[in-house]
Amino acid sequence: MNCDRATRLMSESQDRPLTHGERTSLEVHTWMCVGCRNFRQQLGFLRRAMQSFAARHDDDDEPPPGRV
Repeated sequence: MNCDRATRLMSESQDRPLTHGERTSLEVHTWMCVGCRNFRQQLGFLRRAMQSFAARHDDDDEPPPGRV
């Protein structure tokens, strides 16, 4: 597995479950590759940040209490 394939699988894992073979290959690769470990952490951070942003944005659609 190379870094291009690993990062693609990490991205795809956000949308679909990976097969057992894909997960295993990805784990082995990330044990050895610090760049891909960092990418996985950044991907998780971005996902959490966007979920938080979306939740806050949904709250902004409602008027504050006492205001119409």
